[in-house]
Amino acid sequence: MSKRNHSGIVYSTDPDFNFDEDLSDESETPPPGSQDLRIWLERKGGGKVATVVRGYAGRLSDLEQLGKQLKALCGSGGTVKDFEIIVQGDHRDKVLSWLISKGYKAKKAGG
Repeated sequence: MSKRNHSGIVYSTDPDFNFDEDLSDESETPPPGSQDLRIWLERKGGGKVATVVRGYAGRLSDLEQLGKQLKALCGSGGTVKDFEIIVQGDHRDKVLSWLISKGYKAKKAGG
């Protein structure tokens, strides 16, 4: 299924109307050195903890790829939603050192 953003356009009475989908709407992903990421530990119900990476700027597809790499690194499940990477378990130190080794500006925050 294609997710398309039509900027609120539902219907046009103009017979010559042609919706030009502008894919450049999604901003370019800045290089890792200009990303300022924060790594949090969140406690969920039932005593479960999750490592959350916030502050990513750029394309959702690039964020999803980064999330996939972090989940593989930690050998853990997780998800990417609301522009946050959530990895099950407390993997803050491992995630922090990996992000820094890849050139990201990152540091642990609250939690």
